[in-house]
Amino acid sequence: MNRENIEQIVTTFLIEELETELSTIRPDALLKDDLGIDSLDFVDIVVLVERNFGFKIKPEDMAGVNTLADFYAYIESRLAAK
Repeated sequence: MNRENIEQIVTTFLIEELETELSTIRPDALLKDDLGIDSLDFVDIVVLVERNFGFKIKPEDMAGVNTLADFYAYIESRLAAK
């Protein structure tokens, strides 16, 4: 799976499940501040990743993930390690 596919899956999820406005979805968007992702949304994101990408997110791995670009890179690196 390439970066474009990852971005498409995540964007669709953000719009449909978290009701995020498309205009706010950009690589430099801060997950918490710009996209409004809170701890309850994070639970949904864990399910999204497990369902669509086939791995579980470890909370400690997300420590350095601040922007949407960071999140894409995290998913991409985990998929590459499979």
